[in-house]
Amino acid sequence: MSSDALVEDQTDHPGEPVAVTAAGAIPWRATREGLEVLLIHRPRYDDWSWPKGKIDDGETVPECAVREVREEIGLDAPLGIPLPPIHYHVASGLKVVYYWAVKVNGARLVPDGKEVDSVMWCSPDRAAALLSNPSDTVPLQHLREAHARGGLDTWPLVVVRHAKAKPRSSWTKAEGERPLAATGIRQAQAVGRLLQAWKPPRVVTSPWLRCVATVAPYAKASGAKVKIAEALTEHRHERSPRKTADIIESLFDKQRPVAVCTHRPALPTVLAQLAKHMPARLGSLLPSADPYLSPGELVVCHVAHAKGNNVVAVERFKPFDD
Repeated sequence: MSSDALVEDQTDHPGEPVAVTAAGAIPWRATREGLEVLLIHRPRYDDWSWPKGKIDDGETVPECAVREVREEIGLDAPLGIPLPPIHYHVASGLKVVYYWAVKVNGARLVPDGKEVDSVMWCSPDRAAALLSNPSDTVPLQHLREAHARGGLDTWPLVVVRHAKAKPRSSWTKAEGERPLAATGIRQAQAVGRLLQAWKPPRVVTSPWLRCVATVAPYAKASGAKVKIAEALTEHRHERSPRKTADIIESLFDKQRPVAVCTHRPALPTVLAQLAKHMPARLGSLLPSADPYLSPGELVVCHVAHAKGNNVVAVERFKPFDD
């Protein structure tokens, strides 16, 4: 039996190790008739499902989700809000599938013909009736509820701590010129790949070399515009934390996808400003103790277009560590 074939449908497996990790998305669009979602048909199993697939070595789950959606239906779109993962058993053991919402803005969808031979837009009710794996209704219900409360259509604000730099103790030149360590260079490449999951067209960064070098691989690969903000440096933050907070607040005012790269000492101010835009439940998910984020780690805040700059979901990812 294939490791992807459904053996049983269970959602509560406390303490059981995960044998298979996968990721995917629920594509959605808003029409005059209301919310619609996209089902895929897989000829190998003759079932209706969401675009998804198993993680490759070295991938993060967001990267896996973006890749699988692109490979299976030809859609290269940024991830939206995270949806609840599902768990079920396959022949090799417990499988977990992580899901995100993905907005489809009129893009032409092209099933790959092998894994997916057809797709179908339909209402959430129709999708729930057609899904072959009952567990797949769990992320669908969350998507429906998010749409109903105006929290489905969002834009990402991503905060990145710069990658690992050479030690202060071994650096005798200007602090702003301290470069990335060898590990940090690899982390920067990983950050560049991970940011492709949200595709921010703008990057705002401290001008210090270790921050600029952290976002450079992403900017080069994506063509994102890079803006320098002196208030994001350690020294400017120490003198005027309010100006650092103002930089973050200005990003909410613009209401466009963006990534921000700064330093560990500035993170408490940055995170506190983010927390002002979210309910306490979400605020509790933000890092609250030093060092807040590891080098190269990032926080993704999903900001709803329809809810007055309110953050409706928070994620945290560490793309690389060695």
